Amino acid sequence: MEQEIEPAFQSVLPERHEPAKSGTDWGKGAPTSEVERFLHGPQTRGFELWRATRIFWELVNGFRALHFVGPCVTVFGSARFTEDQPYYQLARQVGNLIAKAGFTVMTGGGPGIMEAANRGAKEANGYSVGCNIQLEHEQKPNRYLDRWITFRHFSVRKMMLVKYSYAFIAMPGGYGTLDEIFELATLVQTHKVQNMPLVLMGKDYWQPLLDFLRNKLLVAKTIDAEDLDRILVIDSPDEAVEAITKIAMKQFGLTYGPRLKRRWWLAE
Repeated sequence: MEQEIEPAFQSVLPERHEPAKSGTDWGKGAPTSEVERFLHGPQTRGFELWRATRIFWELVNGFRALHFVGPCVTVFGSARFTEDQPYYQLARQVGNLIAKAGFTVMTGGGPGIMEAANRGAKEANGYSVGCNIQLEHEQKPNRYLDRWITFRHFSVRKMMLVKYSYAFIAMPGGYGTLDEIFELATLVQTHKVQNMPLVLMGKDYWQPLLDFLRNKLLVAKTIDAEDLDRILVIDSPDEAVEAITKIAMKQFGLTYGPRLKRRWWLAE
């Protein structure tokens, strides 16, 4: 007879922040066969040229779709949190305040934290955009978007999220959120972009990661103290939005003014 084995690990989240429910297959499907083949080493010259052309047009479409969205603040976070969970409501409040501060709220365009931030922006009569990603298991853009574009390649999608944003707020999330956080941190560290504000919200959730950075990477001198100090940990939505507004306006010289105008002769 098989004996029932007790799980060896327990959730480290406090009780008030229960684990996200896997109510979605977000990201669980295999990549589309075309992208999978492209990333599987050298291919025929014709295929490589075709893929390079497709990626080029994906970039152009991204530029055209997002050129007029205005200064953005991007909110990262898990697609798996549902409306009845505290982190969803926190992201909703954050999106609301970002919009009231005059920024466009940008997300990955999907459910969970992304939906919550876009929803908060719409409730404040702000502008809400999403950079969606095409996966084998189809996911739909959330219903709180004024404008969205769907990408085939994660690399192009992440480029757009960074290109049009002046600050970033990372809510609790998984691999995708970590990927976005560390790519942004690397871009700032290597001076590929200006020192854009990066705020982590949910101190209890992120504390083990922060401890690892401080006690391992910093001690081993694989990062500098200033690399760690650039990451702001703020749990108050009001304080978070106030901080990124001040830093972004000072760092980039942003002012409140009219949006860029479209040119009809460019089919914009």
